Amino acid sequence: MITNQLQNKNILYLSVRTFNLEEQIKSKLEEFGAKVYFYDERIKDTNLTKAIIRVKKDLYGRKITKYYEKILAETKTVNFDYLLVVRGEVIPEFFLKEFKKNHPNCTFIFYNWDSFKNTNNTTTMLHLYDRKFTFDPEDAKSYNICFRPLYYIDEYAKISQQKSKKYDLLFLGTAHSDRYVISSKLKKYLEKNGKVAFCYYFMHSKWVYYYKKRFDKTFEHFELSKLSFKSLSLKEMIQLYEESNVILDINHPNQKGLTMRTFESIGAKRKLITTNKEILKFGFYNPSNIYYIDRDNLEVDLSFFDKPYEQIDENVYQKLSISGWIYNLFINDENDYWKNFI
Repeated sequence: MITNQLQNKNILYLSVRTFNLEEQIKSKLEEFGAKVYFYDERIKDTNLTKAIIRVKKDLYGRKITKYYEKILAETKTVNFDYLLVVRGEVIPEFFLKEFKKNHPNCTFIFYNWDSFKNTNNTTTMLHLYDRKFTFDPEDAKSYNICFRPLYYIDEYAKISQQKSKKYDLLFLGTAHSDRYVISSKLKKYLEKNGKVAFCYYFMHSKWVYYYKKRFDKTFEHFELSKLSFKSLSLKEMIQLYEESNVILDINHPNQKGLTMRTFESIGAKRKLITTNKEILKFGFYNPSNIYYIDRDNLEVDLSFFDKPYEQIDENVYQKLSISGWIYNLFINDENDYWKNFI
């Protein structure tokens, strides 16, 4: 059904580049027969550019305008069926309006996998989109748009269930907020009880680390030696998932949307420990598979590690895949189904 809808369709896709997620979406859309024209929504994919855009975007005002005028010129002669914007923090209003003039029959789709608190400029342009989605249940309520959780990609569904486990607990993530404090405390607790835990903390650059060390109290005890400035490849992540029994998810304190780690663990059929209480509302929640832990009271029942993983409903499993995500964005939002979780 997705192939029938997207076969030979032209899609302009704008997104930030982040851990190759944009390429995975592009590849899946092309697998369904679409022709995808991708542009990074930022003028440059550098840490300095990201920081300036977040703190003082006006400094890049002229460059942003020229960049989007260039995109308009390069896409004007293509007959676009869809515009897909993921996050949209940088995209200026004039671009959306002008692109609509150039392509009046194009369906505008917006998806936010961040909190609107972090991308508040996008809320003023929601009215310009035909289909609007967010991964954050509170934002869905506040802005009266569709709630749609994230997804897992096909590679996680192919992970072996038979391979012997090297780690009892695995944490992979960008270093921010209280992640280090929570994961390191939990790691020490588990190791005292004969468990093996592996934590991988990613940081974009050393200058970001020193900045946070100076101004972010949560980095007060964060050791530089514990950080990696190279992100893991998908192949490396898949191998670590194969070798692990339980995945640790530590959501940002200001976000209620379920993280990508949540869905990767579902796709890989791995158990999950998470600090996100929102997960208790979801139909796939099963105490044998998912353990909610209070970030202020890190107590874990060690028997959780010994419980066997219990299969979830196959229909739900498919809905949480990247194919299910694309189906919701482009074909049927299934809003009545997803809003039951809000």
